[in-house]
Amino acid sequence: VQLQASGGGLVQPGGSLRLSCADSRFPMHEYTIGWFRQAPGKEREGVACISSSDSASYFLDSVKGRFTVIKNKPENTVDLQMNSLKPEDTAVYYCAIQKGTCSSTPRDYDYWGQGTQVTVSS
Repeated sequence: VQLQASGGGLVQPGGSLRLSCADSRFPMHEYTIGWFRQAPGKEREGVACISSSDSASYFLDSVKGRFTVIKNKPENTVDLQMNSLKPEDTAVYYCAIQKGTCSSTPRDYDYWGQGTQVTVSS
């Protein structure tokens, strides 16, 4: 399995989703994993990341307190738990991997997975 984000779907406002980022080629916990999103007509933006030293960063004020990045070492995934979802969270969500420090800049990442659609709507 190459880098891939999964777990998206349609959810009502206030609901929750848990996205997973997996890649069987890498021990995910040894890398920095970034989560990004891109809404229609907008540029890709950094949402959050977690470093190899388990330090998490959240780049958008709008997701702080609602989103959590979690390393799932037994499953070799890095998950994005999203709670209290809002319509403005609607986007395609991507994960990306790199060996450096957490960054919200897409070009700092070496590999990208296919995204997963998250739609928040009643």
